[in-house]
Amino acid sequence: MRHFNKATGYGGEAYKQKTSTAMCDELGPKNDYMQQFVEEAGGTSLCNANKPETGCSDKQKDFIAKWGAKPKDDLQKQVDRLMGMVDKDGASMKPEALTWAKQRLAMVKQLHKKDEL
Repeated sequence: MRHFNKATGYGGEAYKQKTSTAMCDELGPKNDYMQQFVEEAGGTSLCNANKPETGCSDKQKDFIAKWGAKPKDDLQKQVDRLMGMVDKDGASMKPEALTWAKQRLAMVKQLHKKDEL
């Protein structure tokens, strides 16, 4: 199985198995690996900063609690910082660090948008 996005380019990238079971079993409905793969490959998260009780990990909840009360200017600075990290340093970052940076960026953007309303 291959996935294609801006980071992988036209050649795409092969799925890296996390267990020694068959791929159809690993990505099947009995495991959470498919959701993890989609979030990692797409740089997305099911976490909603406005409703962190559903879909957010403990790490994400802690981040939202820390940044949820920050002023709008601080949120914008964090958005700019994280965008720089993802765009400039993304290729040199470990996949886990890049995924976490993208998740933080999405959460800060949600908090910033909420602050504008």
